[in-house]
Amino acid sequence: MKNENSKPQFLFEKVNYKFLLIGLGVIALGFILMSGGGSDDPNVFNEDVFSFRRIRLAPTVVLGGFGVVIYSIFKKEKK
Repeated sequence: MKNENSKPQFLFEKVNYKFLLIGLGVIALGFILMSGGGSDDPNVFNEDVFSFRRIRLAPTVVLGGFGVVIYSIFKKEKK
């Protein structure tokens, strides 16, 4: 029989959720960095698609965000 006044048991600690939100923010930042660079006219090619920001920086930021999310899942409380 369950105790009516017991607190709900969360899967993670508060610090895990903070890291999770930070990681999701970093992933969102990476996708924002990846956006843009297109052309409205299909006959005109825009070289900005191949800029350093979209080819190297943004995917690295997204992978870093995934790393932070994975870290937040595996982080254990020190006792």
